[in-house]
Amino acid sequence: MTHTYNVTGMTCNGCKASVEKSLSELQHIESVEVNLNSNTATIKMNKHIEVDTLQNALSDKYTISEQEAKNVFSSTQTVKEEKSELKQLFPLFLILGYILIASTLLNIKPWNIDGFMLDFMGLFYIVFSFFKLLDLKGFPESFRMYDPLAKAIPAYGWIYPFIEVVLGLMFLVRFQTDIALIVTLVILGITTFGVTKTLLDKKSIQCACLGTALNLPMTKATFIENAIMIVMAIFMIIKTFDV
Repeated sequence: MTHTYNVTGMTCNGCKASVEKSLSELQHIESVEVNLNSNTATIKMNKHIEVDTLQNALSDKYTISEQEAKNVFSSTQTVKEEKSELKQLFPLFLILGYILIASTLLNIKPWNIDGFMLDFMGLFYIVFSFFKLLDLKGFPESFRMYDPLAKAIPAYGWIYPFIEVVLGLMFLVRFQTDIALIVTLVILGITTFGVTKTLLDKKSIQCACLGTALNLPMTKATFIENAIMIVMAIFMIIKTFDV
């Protein structure tokens, strides 16, 4: 069963992530999707849960209440069509497209596959870290909802955007790229594990790959995006160390 509730007290994406996390931890709740614009929470549960139970799971800052039923004969309801998954992920595909084109142009004359991969990974990190740094306060909360290391060590979520900046610069200036490749394999491997688990559990949460500035759903595209970087890192490690 799926119910929609009003939630007051939310002011930012950090609040949104906090409400989603707190409610998701309750027994019998399968998924939680909070809409910051409409101040609502759509909760899918396998057993009815009282509003008082939901309220007790939240901080005193937030108030959750049932939506009043509307009489369809006395009022006109506006039904908002859900964006298709492809349309929601358009910003992600657009950014990846720009990174792909830029990396190709930088290495096309003469064509250099190694340079292309290093530039792609460098630009990937720099661009994606930029969006995370736009909301450094809200990003860690969203990130720890699916990244195992950020969940175990909260401070990791705060420093992760800066790790991406450093890795991006290391790839672009060709400084200690072997170390950068190994670190990439480790951190993206951990994140991909968390993304895979989230997808298998069919949880509806926000993807923090582009921070909280863009409201992207956690989908297979997130898995593919990380997988591309991991494959590139493995390829370059094999070439670098002649494995």
